[in-house]
Amino acid sequence: MINTKNSINQHFWKPRKQVYLTSLSLIIIAFISIFYPRIISAAGVPKVINFAHFLLVPFALIVAITKTRTKDSKQIATTWEIITACFIFLGVMLASALLNKAGAINVFLDFMILCEPFLMLLTIVCIPLTPASFQKLRAWLLGSALINLLVALIQKPLIEMGKISVAQYTPQDAVQGVFYLSGAGNYISCSVSLAVGLYYLLNAKTVSIWLRAFWLLLAFWQLLISDSKQVLIVFVVAWMLLVFFKYNDFGKALMYIIIFTLFIIGFYWCMENLEIEGLEAFKYWFSRTELYGPDGEAVRTKMAAVPMIVSYYKSPLNWLFGLGPGHTVGRLGGWFFRDYWSLLGPLGATTHPVSTEVWDKVYASWLAKESSMFMPLFSWLGVWGDLGFLGLGAYLYLGYVLWSRVCVDDFCKFLTLTLFVFGLIFTQMEEAGQTLTVAILISLQWHERRLARQAHQHPLNNV
Repeated sequence: MINTKNSINQHFWKPRKQVYLTSLSLIIIAFISIFYPRIISAAGVPKVINFAHFLLVPFALIVAITKTRTKDSKQIATTWEIITACFIFLGVMLASALLNKAGAINVFLDFMILCEPFLMLLTIVCIPLTPASFQKLRAWLLGSALINLLVALIQKPLIEMGKISVAQYTPQDAVQGVFYLSGAGNYISCSVSLAVGLYYLLNAKTVSIWLRAFWLLLAFWQLLISDSKQVLIVFVVAWMLLVFFKYNDFGKALMYIIIFTLFIIGFYWCMENLEIEGLEAFKYWFSRTELYGPDGEAVRTKMAAVPMIVSYYKSPLNWLFGLGPGHTVGRLGGWFFRDYWSLLGPLGATTHPVSTEVWDKVYASWLAKESSMFMPLFSWLGVWGDLGFLGLGAYLYLGYVLWSRVCVDDFCKFLTLTLFVFGLIFTQMEEAGQTLTVAILISLQWHERRLARQAHQHPLNNV
């Protein structure tokens, strides 16, 4: 006779498969939390969703480091060097916070804003990605970048028809893809489209060159319709800097110079002869040569924050450690606290009067309001103002580790240089949507070379 009760108990209590999240799954979840929260928040979800990635990225890193079983000596050495550089930078930041009585939340947010791309890169680099995992991560990045590009192109006609609200933005600035609506959303969206478009052009070898070039052409069209002219300037300057770093490879340097020269000639011809939306703005600013002299208004406006910051120094230690994390003109002190003070103020965030004074200078300057190219609030000045020369040196050392250990080819170095140049213009060097996209692209290149080295064959080219 069958014992029905025991059969039922065995059915409900039989062991089930354990469900767990892999490091790759956590990386993808963290990426989603960085790439899409702006447009989700614009749809009505509370703004706190924009902070989720500050917790998800460190969590993914901890899981990856504690669970990884890699035996690749180069992988291990690179991981430890990045960790060491991050801790050196954090040490300087803590010293600056103690000296200037900055809040603990200032330290956490400033460290995450500046170092989150390195943490994401470290998370990916420290795990032994299989070819299947590599393809999965790349598919998520390419798919998300394509969604961003298509959303931006669709936004343009919808804005013109009045179907989409643009709030306080101009119709051009509101073309922001999935980064809608955020302060520099048009620049971030366009930068992502161009960077991933270049990656696709260079790596998708099994896809027609015309299809790969078409993605890049659409990205360039997005640049024009979104009035993101500074993005093109940044990419061109980064290209020039890359040529400078190829001093030991004359053949490649010459090739880059020829391509660069042809591009400049072609662009200048288009600017002078074609009536295309967006090109007029380039022509206008290039013609205002009186602004760019050593004592021109552009230089004076751009560097206006320097004497303001120095005027608040109380001891020689301020030259070494600055005025404290989040206290001057970086992403945190210049923008974040303004946008999210209702959330961060109760958590003990601290501010400094110099941030308000610099904003007063912006409001009084027609040039700063006309173009963000001339804003006196930008990332490298913010790092120096917040953390002094020691903080600036520690952050540059972190960049050096990235450059020397993880940037395996010219494309990676070019992307790194674009972020460096962005940091001289605005605060895009601290915008997670862009910087972590670049971090993933560099990590993919690094893993592609690692997989090829292990398999003793050419790098993967299938998309």
